[in-house]
Amino acid sequence: MEKFRIKIVNKIAKEGLALFGERYQVSTEEKDPHALIVRSTKIDTDDYPSLLAVARAGAGVNNITVDKATASGMCVFNTPGANSNAVAELVFVMAGIGARNIHRGIEFCRGLASLNDNELSKEVEAQKAAFRGYELAGKTLGVLGLGQIGVRVANGGARRQMRTFGFDPNPALANIHMLSPKVILCRSLNEVIENADILSLHMPYNDKTKGFMNKALLDRLPDGTMLINYARGGVVVDEDILAALESGKLSCYITDFPSVTLIGHPNVITSPHLGASTEESEEHCATMAVKELKNFLERGSVTHSVNFPTIESISRDGVHSRLIMINHDKPGMIGFASQTIGSHGINIASYLNESNGRVGYNIIDLEGAISAEVISLIEEHPDVIRTRVIRYR
Repeated sequence: MEKFRIKIVNKIAKEGLALFGERYQVSTEEKDPHALIVRSTKIDTDDYPSLLAVARAGAGVNNITVDKATASGMCVFNTPGANSNAVAELVFVMAGIGARNIHRGIEFCRGLASLNDNELSKEVEAQKAAFRGYELAGKTLGVLGLGQIGVRVANGGARRQMRTFGFDPNPALANIHMLSPKVILCRSLNEVIENADILSLHMPYNDKTKGFMNKALLDRLPDGTMLINYARGGVVVDEDILAALESGKLSCYITDFPSVTLIGHPNVITSPHLGASTEESEEHCATMAVKELKNFLERGSVTHSVNFPTIESISRDGVHSRLIMINHDKPGMIGFASQTIGSHGINIASYLNESNGRVGYNIIDLEGAISAEVISLIEEHPDVIRTRVIRYR
């Protein structure tokens, strides 16, 4: 039975790693892995010649060379939803800090350490009005991006008696079904932007969302809006955020992604990328990532991939081998594979194909062994990216 080499990058929760069994050689020092588990370290998939898959223990994959991986037939997984509660909780912690000026109040109190109790009490009473804030209840919360985190934030706003608007240009039906009926689902970005007292960003980071929150959008916000960014640093233009803070368009910018441009501004509150940094979240992410890798390596099944289509198949009794064929999504590939296999006297027990519009992924169960010669014939096709054989006996 084939053994799989796994390289661990970053600290991965032991509860997830414990799911690897005897078939797996797991190490932080592995030089030529079949798979990687990573958190935030940058990964160039071209550095690993035998690599089949990368699992990101988290949602964002901008630290991984996804396009290179796709071109080489490597599957990239993430763990959507595993850290959603941790991030959503922190959003409201930070919103409360900003709304009530807690950060300034804490610094003020620390500055009184040299006073006696009587002096301390007098100074606190004299200065506390300077830190007066506002309550979240009754305010309008706008949520841009209704993935699992955005839905939790929107629902959390509704529970806090906030008037809550949500918008997503491409909403997943499963996520929308989780929205509270108290959340107003908007049909346009403008409806959220122009009404928000507090605007929270939860879109993925990609070419379409890079620099999304720029001067043009910021100018359409009500004066004094609180902007919260627990998506990715790159979805905002730092210089435009700074200008909006100086003009009063933004009262406060709260983010999990420190930047040199913004970190020193008195109205910027920054946490050091803590969104998913809870024991529970790290355990959930690690467990999900390991399960995804095991299903892929042992059975060729794909779930929660950012570059391959979702596809799962349970092999029947009597199946000798499972052929995985990854190809460019072009017409005729199913017929080509079936004809090539059949012409060499190999019976196909089942054939499953899925596509995401760019990549076609085929799980072909065979009743007999498939030779290296047949594999070579398949791989010679210009639209075949990669093949792999999983042997059951």
